[in-house]
Amino acid sequence: MAVKKKPAVKKAAAKKRAVKKTAAKKSAAKKTVKKSAVKKSAAKKTVKKSAAKKTVKKSAAKKTVKKSAAKKRATSASSIVIPPVPSSSSLGAARVDFSSTPKVASQSAPVKPSAPASTPKQGASSKVFAAIIVGIILLAVVVVTRPDSGSDDATPAPAASASPMASEEPSAEPTSAPVTSVEAPDAKGDWKDSSQSVMVISWKELTATDGLTGFRVEISSNSSKNWTSFAEVSSTESSVELSKTSEDGSTSIRVVALYSDGQEVIGNEFGFGVTLS
Repeated sequence: MAVKKKPAVKKAAAKKRAVKKTAAKKSAAKKTVKKSAVKKSAAKKTVKKSAAKKTVKKSAAKKTVKKSAAKKRATSASSIVIPPVPSSSSLGAARVDFSSTPKVASQSAPVKPSAPASTPKQGASSKVFAAIIVGIILLAVVVVTRPDSGSDDATPAPAASASPMASEEPSAEPTSAPVTSVEAPDAKGDWKDSSQSVMVISWKELTATDGLTGFRVEISSNSSKNWTSFAEVSSTESSVELSKTSEDGSTSIRVVALYSDGQEVIGNEFGFGVTLS
């Protein structure tokens, strides 16, 4: 008897159909996944577009706000009213009060600042200022050069360096080394001629000549003992001459030896019953 194989063929066909159905399901699932991915990408693109639109709207809003702020600034700047500057002649007459706060005009119709009628010219104010400066300088010069009111009555100060030196008798400058040996001159007087108009005062040469610098002849009138210097000669000379000026009065005479250390040695005194000078 022959074996029947038909049931096996049926099973293989059923298996093939099951495999085909599984493959069809897998492909359908893949298509579904692809469609969802496409939907997600489309949703992302839509979100990006909306974000870009929002960014554009924000930037446009910012630009609009900036433009409106600039317009407001321009309007407020154009609406500032500068008050007129008072001139130098009107400063003492009245005081001008003004406020530094600008007046804001209506934004719909900005008003142009009107030119003040009493605005002073810059050239005139500069000339006035220059004239004031020149006047101040001239006043300062007059005050400085004006003499004091009491200068005419003031007693002039004596010349301290000239007057004392003129009244003092000349003397030899002292040196550091003192002179140990000094000598007083021995003098006498004789008439030079028979008319007795000139008196010759002479003295002997000294032996103590170390440090000797010269001699001084002194006279005193009418025995007043107020000696004044008549002449001063060097150490090599030994005489001087006096002239008779009057037969009246009296004249005393003496000779002083001068040394380098400042010592002054007074010689003998003698006199005549006439005035000599």
